[in-house]
Amino acid sequence: MTKHLFGLSLGFVILVMAANMTAAQTRNMCADRAAVITKLTGQFGETRRSIGLAANNGIVELHASSDTGTWTITVTHPNGMTCLVAAGNSFEVVEEQLPAVLGAPA
Repeated sequence: MTKHLFGLSLGFVILVMAANMTAAQTRNMCADRAAVITKLTGQFGETRRSIGLAANNGIVELHASSDTGTWTITVTHPNGMTCLVAAGNSFEVVEEQLPAVLGAPA
């Protein structure tokens, strides 16, 4: 009986770990840029809020929605593929002056 319960528990743990791994892979999906932007705009109401150039010549963008509070960070590679890097909720715009010790102009 104990061996049977242990086996069931181990099987349950493996299923949970597999589900987490699948979710992690889904979060880091890549697709054609147009398809990703259409999804972010259409399903989540997100628009591009900032943009930057990464060291590998990838374009990093932050998309967010003021209405829903969702946000997504993407990287578009030189080959045109856009990958989801991170996403979340409770997006807020923060406008504050940095202290001079943190790099703000004196």
